[in-house]
Amino acid sequence: MSIINIEELPARLAGGRTLAGLDLGDKTIGVAVSDRGLSFAHPRPVILRKKFSTDAAQLLAQLEKDNVGAIVLGLPVNMDGSEGPRAQKSRAFARNMAVLSDLPFVLWDERLSTVAAERTLIEMDFSRKKRAGKIDSAAAAFILQGALDRLQSLGRAGLD
Repeated sequence: MSIINIEELPARLAGGRTLAGLDLGDKTIGVAVSDRGLSFAHPRPVILRKKFSTDAAQLLAQLEKDNVGAIVLGLPVNMDGSEGPRAQKSRAFARNMAVLSDLPFVLWDERLSTVAAERTLIEMDFSRKKRAGKIDSAAAAFILQGALDRLQSLGRAGLD
């Protein structure tokens, strides 16, 4: 496993592999997975955090089921661009996963992804209770969709 730049992703996703997006929280891990065409992010059920080994095993099983070739991990950067304790937790998660998997990680600035996800769920008329169960996977989908859109723009730039 390594942390790579988004420009390196296309080579890692050959053969119909998908891309996963993760939103790490203290209590849950939000998960989203792309389609094989790398156009759309689809939320998956959240992983309720227990201990790292259990969380990692559950996550890796889901990623294998979805034929994931790389992971976009939300990096909670402060509004001024600095990194605080939460960003360090995300980096530590990626390092700890390196022991268990060869899947590469792309760290993705996730500023305001949870806010955007919550707005979308409110617009879809989800109750507060239902939003609470879906917010982390919706945030993961926003993180992943941002990376997918960037990949699409890189692909178009290569055609110019």
